[in-house]
Amino acid sequence: MPTDHATQGGTAAVGFRSERGRILAALMVTTGLIAIDATILATAVPTIVADLGGFSSFPWLFSIYLLTQAVSVPIYAKLADTVGRKPIILIGIGLFALGSLLCAFAWSMPALIAFRALQGLGAGAVQPMAITIAGDIYSVAERAKVQGYLASVWGVSAVVGPTLGGAFAQFLTWHWIFLVNLPLCLAAAVLLLRFLDETVERRTHRIDWTGGLLLTVSVSLLLLALLEGGQAWAWTSPQSLAAFGVGSAAFVAFVLVERRAPEPVLPLWVLRRRLLRATALIAMGVGVVLMGVTTYVPTYLEALLGVTPLVSGLALAALTLGWPIAATVSGRIYLRIGFRSTALIGIGVLATAATALAVTSRTASVLVVAACCFAMGLGLGLVASPSLIAAQSSVGWGERGVVTGANMFSRAIGSAVGVAVLGALVNGLMRGADATSAPERFGDAATAVFTAVAVVAAALVLAALAMPRHDRPDVSAAPGGDDPTR
Repeated sequence: MPTDHATQGGTAAVGFRSERGRILAALMVTTGLIAIDATILATAVPTIVADLGGFSSFPWLFSIYLLTQAVSVPIYAKLADTVGRKPIILIGIGLFALGSLLCAFAWSMPALIAFRALQGLGAGAVQPMAITIAGDIYSVAERAKVQGYLASVWGVSAVVGPTLGGAFAQFLTWHWIFLVNLPLCLAAAVLLLRFLDETVERRTHRIDWTGGLLLTVSVSLLLLALLEGGQAWAWTSPQSLAAFGVGSAAFVAFVLVERRAPEPVLPLWVLRRRLLRATALIAMGVGVVLMGVTTYVPTYLEALLGVTPLVSGLALAALTLGWPIAATVSGRIYLRIGFRSTALIGIGVLATAATALAVTSRTASVLVVAACCFAMGLGLGLVASPSLIAAQSSVGWGERGVVTGANMFSRAIGSAVGVAVLGALVNGLMRGADATSAPERFGDAATAVFTAVAVVAAALVLAALAMPRHDRPDVSAAPGGDDPTR
């Protein structure tokens, strides 16, 4: 059924005149790009390391992707509120496709890490824009159903991604885990070009490039210090102190620039609003938990339990299968009891499952790990989806791109910093050995990682309690309109 919806907000107006069902199909395929990539790589890490070497460097495969994704999200979000969502998401798909192609032909670990950075730049546009477009054209009540459709993409990817990753690593070569992205990129671009009809009132704007540069320098140096400290150089070495010092100084300069910039890339008002501040902290914690589990569970299963990449992939798939199931149900729950109460229920499930994984890590079986991952996925689905929709529903079109971008930025920063900190923890405990040559030592390291994840999961309750108590969404709000849940 055609719709011609226009919402005034901020600096531009947008009208969507395609059938919303077809747009949803396009968004589902687009979401599949990130969903498949998020689930396919971890299962092939041991195989990649065996081929290219560099066990101590493999956390960079995730960190560099998350870093470039994180620092680009605010810039893309600001551009989307200026020139529209469609051109930004198409640029993201193009960069993601190019990065995937280069990754497939990487000849060394440093080259693969560099090409993953390009992939991350594409992902920084794709995922936030898909979520923002859905927020533009569907009401709060409709988003509960739409969330189920989008979550189903993660459910399919939860099985397809790890299965493909394990199968490619075991029976073909790891290069195929990147080549599989190319037809998905082509399909997503074609669908968006055909069905997403966007009209934007163009005006002159000043993009905060200085702020974006300072943010990139700051986060890059801090992650470099965390990942290489104790490995490439000592924690107290001049290199480490310089990276921490300059990174911190760049972050302070970024905050000062954002306070004065006419159109900041990451407006500080996002952190001054109670709801947005709380949901950003939740997103950051979700990022830490998600990457802590997806990065280390496959290696843990393959190194300590001796399972094949295919089996470890299926065990990890339980997490990304539980997430969409809970995300689908969460829509009905938060419409009845509110965003805050739904998130608190999810945190309880998440913390319990993470604790069980940590406690049983020295005696666990594949089935126990899979069960813990599935329960963690249920908890994440009840936390991440309601908190994001609560943030989106509190603003209009002109601010929704920035708010969605800030939430995605927080999750990406949490993921990147989480991988860096956990990687530093593992490297410190391994003392130069790898998981295959020193399985007992890696067992201790994995237990430490899962314990840290459980602590972060439990700490999320503090952020959820900071959300407003009376935050049941207004189901009568028009698509793209405001819902006062600040």
